[in-house]
Amino acid sequence: MPGLRGARFRGGRREGREGLPGGGGDVSGPIDPRPAVIAKRLSGVRRVLAVTGWKGGIGKSLVSSTLALLLARRGLQSGLFDLDFSGACDHLILGAGAAFPAEEKGIVPPLVAGVRLMSAAFFSKGRAVPLRGAEASSAMLELLAITQWGELDCLVLDMPPGIGDAGLDVVRWIPRAELLVVTTPSLLARESAKRALELFGRLGVQTAGVVENLRRGEPLPAFEGAELLGALDFDSGLEGALGDPERLLNTDFARSLDVIAGKLL
Repeated sequence: MPGLRGARFRGGRREGREGLPGGGGDVSGPIDPRPAVIAKRLSGVRRVLAVTGWKGGIGKSLVSSTLALLLARRGLQSGLFDLDFSGACDHLILGAGAAFPAEEKGIVPPLVAGVRLMSAAFFSKGRAVPLRGAEASSAMLELLAITQWGELDCLVLDMPPGIGDAGLDVVRWIPRAELLVVTTPSLLARESAKRALELFGRLGVQTAGVVENLRRGEPLPAFEGAELLGALDFDSGLEGALGDPERLLNTDFARSLDVIAGKLL
């Protein structure tokens, strides 16, 4: 990926949230200026919501993309950043088509259905991005540092899955980000969410709340330290609405998520 693949963290004192792995301490080499650049790039963004989930297939990207659309429909300046480099799909959900970032003192995300959208998919041309560990984190840091968001009411981050370096790095680089946790009724998904909430709680990361996707039957039990904002039932019409923002906004899924969006504002 031009400008991203093979990027390296150049060392120095890593600044960020105290207590996070890599969140302090001297390492060899010059100071990396990109974390400071990221803070400047986000200076016009009023709020950052990091949508995360620690199991695959729980609907994290659908929640991220639809939430960004719903915020735009409410008249807010909304942005969406797909940070799931290995499985970027927000551009498909929104039907981005031939949209592509412009270059102006960095890169400016295109406006797609009223949402400023940035994704590694714009640069990978549909190919897989084989990045590991520090490589993935550095590529993510690079993309965050070169993206010009301008003035936004809310930037939605579609976070990488799991509790790995990439996810930890994002909340270190953007310490004011609030986690919006997506889970399902599955025992495995619930336990993963519980452990991650405990970890991020110890690290002082703010949590906006929990969203239960694919609800079946009784509501989930409460999560310690995080409010259950609402539940989203399985919607058989959702698949056919992918790529069509107007149709997506008219699904039962979007109507239920809009209630949750109201609680976040």
